[in-house]
Amino acid sequence: MDKNEKLGISEPSPVKRVVVYTVMVLLVFCSAIMVVFQVFEYRHDYRELSTYMREKDDLNAEWGRLLIEQQTFGATAQIGSRAVTQLRMFSPPAAQTAVISLPMTPEQKH
Repeated sequence: MDKNEKLGISEPSPVKRVVVYTVMVLLVFCSAIMVVFQVFEYRHDYRELSTYMREKDDLNAEWGRLLIEQQTFGATAQIGSRAVTQLRMFSPPAAQTAVISLPMTPEQKH
């Protein structure tokens, strides 16, 4: 008497073994296909994320340039108003302005 017969366990039939192995091979194959699909999706999403990150960096750089430009234009008006209020500076009328021109040297005439 066999050990399996003593325990009441019967040996599976060869057809049952083939079916179980076939199902297991199909499950492994499906799992492999899903892994390939997930890697493809990951690479596609990563490429898209990289594009968005580059665009974000470009927009941040442009925003910084615009802030500097805005501060520059604001500083010009502020300098003019401080010159008038604190230093009492003003633009002279046309009657009080004079244009001075220097005589040309011989090298400049050519």
